[in-house]
Amino acid sequence: MQKKVTIIGGGIIGLSTAYFLQKEGCEVTIIDRSNMDSGASYTNAGYICPSHFIPLAAPGVVRSGLRWMLDASSPLYIKPSLNSDFLKWVWAFNKSATSSHVQKNAIHLRDFTVFSQELFQSIKKEEQFSFQYDKKGLLMLCQTERQLEKELEILTLAKSLNVHAKEISKDELKILEPSIEINGVGGVYFKNDHHTTPSVFMQQLKAHLKSKGVRMFTNETVVDFKMKQGNIDSVVTDKQTLHSDEFVMASGSWSADLCKKLGLKLLLQAGKGYSMNTQLSTGISIPTILAEAKIAVTPMDGFTRFAGTMEIAGINQTINRKRVEVIAKAATHYYPSIQLSVQEIEAATCGLRPLSPDGLPYLGKPQSCENMTIATGHAMLGWTLGPGTGKLVSELILNKKTSLELSPYHPNRRF
Repeated sequence: MQKKVTIIGGGIIGLSTAYFLQKEGCEVTIIDRSNMDSGASYTNAGYICPSHFIPLAAPGVVRSGLRWMLDASSPLYIKPSLNSDFLKWVWAFNKSATSSHVQKNAIHLRDFTVFSQELFQSIKKEEQFSFQYDKKGLLMLCQTERQLEKELEILTLAKSLNVHAKEISKDELKILEPSIEINGVGGVYFKNDHHTTPSVFMQQLKAHLKSKGVRMFTNETVVDFKMKQGNIDSVVTDKQTLHSDEFVMASGSWSADLCKKLGLKLLLQAGKGYSMNTQLSTGISIPTILAEAKIAVTPMDGFTRFAGTMEIAGINQTINRKRVEVIAKAATHYYPSIQLSVQEIEAATCGLRPLSPDGLPYLGKPQSCENMTIATGHAMLGWTLGPGTGKLVSELILNKKTSLELSPYHPNRRF
């Protein structure tokens, strides 16, 4: 029997879920509060990165966050708040930020990222999409020996997980990036990371889904759910009521407030990140993370993107010019020949990344509602894990054996 599925959220998670469900013959509807042409799925660094196997909740992050709390220009900025949801999240994050947690969940994230990376490639091949997909790896670029030592510790863990990585000397930086001057002492290179231009992939996937009959309602806000015998009967928006057999919560940082309407307490905070682009030829050919500054640099289709910072300050999409300036200054600090223009800086955009307390996404059906599947909380890995999440959600909804073990991601897990 063909299932009717309504997906709340039209970012990379929602579109990927729709893609795999429509392939299985489901009647799919997507609702999004925006025009589906901006936000985290469009402003991200475009990385598809098995190198990112360490969850956000890691040792040292809380200490750094407290140190940087009053510095709005720091790589991680946490705005102090007495909001109970925020305090519960901080408490759970602190409990999760341990070495044992990292060791346990690094394996899960490695498997998830590799699984999703393979799906990115299969989608491109099967649908004959033309979006940029490059296999150039990822460089963690360091300016100090102290930071390099930290990256080498991660390299050791990477090798234990069979993630291909190697140390890069200062001289090897010139070989890796011969067309631009680099201010660095060395780094770590992850060979098997890939990258894309997010907006192009999103545009092509949306067009494909529409051609397959997927309905999309944009600029429409979910305001409530109607229940029947313990399950959701319909979703109520500010414009209409939609009945479905199954529902998917893929609304990113807005998911927690919507889940409250279902009696589900989802610990989630919005982590704002910024990005800006330059269309000038930079000479950068390898995706690079400026390790001390926590800035991602990506050579995209026709431009180079500089993206980064983590600002935990509630759900707001206000551009903090001070933090944007930090990204621009970091670009010049690592690449002396690059000077972002005033126009490029003023054109900066932002996106909100949904952060769970333990750095793992929420993925599964909550115990209180059997026909709702939660798919949010991917933090900085939303782009990487998009297709993988979509595939797993489709398997859950269609009662198939899931391709990965999902217990680490259960929305009812304790912290």
